[in-house]
Amino acid sequence: MIRYLFGKCAVGFVSALAIIMAAGGASAAETIKIGSFLAVTGGASFLGDPEKKTLEMYVARINANGGVGGRQIELILYDSGGDAKKAAGFVKRLINDDKVDLILGGSTTGETMAVIPLVEKAGVPFISFGGAGVIVNPVKKWVFKTPHTDRLAVRKMYEDIKKQGLSKIALFAGSGGFDKSCRKNATELAGEYGMEIVADETHGKGDTDMTAPLTKIKNAPGVQALVYCGFGADAVVEAKNYGQLGMTLPHYQSHGSASMQFVKGTEGASEGMRLPAAALLVAKQMPDSHPQKKLGLDFEAAYTAKYNEPISTFGGHAYDGLMIVVGAIERAGGTDKAKVRDEIEKTKNYIGVDGIYNLSPTDHLGLDTDSFVMVEIRNGGWKLLD
Repeated sequence: MIRYLFGKCAVGFVSALAIIMAAGGASAAETIKIGSFLAVTGGASFLGDPEKKTLEMYVARINANGGVGGRQIELILYDSGGDAKKAAGFVKRLINDDKVDLILGGSTTGETMAVIPLVEKAGVPFISFGGAGVIVNPVKKWVFKTPHTDRLAVRKMYEDIKKQGLSKIALFAGSGGFDKSCRKNATELAGEYGMEIVADETHGKGDTDMTAPLTKIKNAPGVQALVYCGFGADAVVEAKNYGQLGMTLPHYQSHGSASMQFVKGTEGASEGMRLPAAALLVAKQMPDSHPQKKLGLDFEAAYTAKYNEPISTFGGHAYDGLMIVVGAIERAGGTDKAKVRDEIEKTKNYIGVDGIYNLSPTDHLGLDTDSFVMVEIRNGGWKLLD
């Protein structure tokens, strides 16, 4: 059963599965209520739209196969539009009015950080799809996440830069929550990897022209590579301006740009760019022995068949979040919030599309740099480098 809502108005559909449930005499009280808030529309829709589609597709599959412990999943999903205030309002509604058992969502770091105090106070298990490490560092009792952190992304980029024998970098970052966290980590980790930051520039949120700071980077003495911290429309502008200035520095962006929507949006300017990504993005190029290959191929086949559009790693975040909570509910023997929380934290060797998860009381992500691969944008597609 799926309820998709914009603001206060229910729109869209009740799936065929809901009709089947009603015919079979299942009541709403017997469902497992999973709440979600995603940036389905707005500037971060490239994140929220595939997350929504993934949750809908796999909730329907789970329900068609008998549900979880014989109970159907009811997905209650609100479109936050990427707005942190709206996200907080929707989470209050999910907790107080919809009485959900747990929450999946938060397409962005800003949305996620706005709702953390609410879920912590209410004691509701929450798995975020936001990128920044600050979401789970320091650890919060009820909060987990599935995407790799910005800190892991920086480590992976620095490893690749070091492999090329380069060490003098230019750091360029936006002003959003993820951007600032990424820049902070890039600065903190530079010494560990032998990196020297010889240029450090920032831009404002929503800037449509970044040629001025990029020109400063281009003219900075000794700079050997450019690392950009940002995502979405800002990342597209950065890439386009980089191309317009005729820059030839090795160009890096984070996993926040791991979608074909980004590649197409840059109109060729991202060609040759390198970034860390989940193996899902290049599953076809992975060796047959790779533990994530089959799962990645299955996900891609199912998603593209249903939606007729390329996959992105963002849908993968939603898939892993859903499957982790399904496993936790099964092990907990029900939806008691404290028991489910404890079982999420005990997740071990879960092979997901984002990586192989091993969570613990001190690690509410459970991924490391080995769960990332380096890819290059080549001929308008993804080329595995590792």
